[in-house]
Amino acid sequence: MTSTSSSPAAMAGGRRADSARRRQRVIAAISGAAADGAEISVSAIARAAAVDRTFLYRHHDLLGKIHATQAGPPAGGAGQGVTRASLQAGLLAARERALRLSARIQQLEECLSEALGEQAWRESGLGAPAGIDTLNHTITRPEQQAADLRIQLEERDSELAAARAANRELITQLNAAHHRVTSQPRTSILP
Repeated sequence: MTSTSSSPAAMAGGRRADSARRRQRVIAAISGAAADGAEISVSAIARAAAVDRTFLYRHHDLLGKIHATQAGPPAGGAGQGVTRASLQAGLLAARERALRLSARIQQLEECLSEALGEQAWRESGLGAPAGIDTLNHTITRPEQQAADLRIQLEERDSELAAARAANRELITQLNAAHHRVTSQPRTSILP
């Protein structure tokens, strides 16, 4: 039987040895997953190394190595691999492109619908003939110009009325000031 003083030291040594074996299995699982192109996540590495995930979370250096391997390029060769970040960026770019294309398709469908509707209207005989349509456009332009000129004339008339009112007010003020000056008694300096 062993003494009680060596038992705790032996237990601590056994735990350290077990922890070292687990660490080696985790490192080997990370290297194997990176080389095989397998999934690199905390759960996958824990399964491959036959350790509990809490073991990985207690050993921050191992957890950091998993995350670094997960974010880095695969070990298959330089420039041949794809990182998770690049895949996510590519997915986001593809989604944005799909949204832009969808909006463009909708816009083109609306234009096509309007063009086909106009063509069907003309071909049905319900719409005005092309010559009358051109004449209507020719008539509409001078009518619009006349309406614009009427609006300008009304604006100038209102400006002229405002100027006349201001002029009347100024003349009234001048006349009142002149009347006050002439109505004051004159004082003579001579005795």
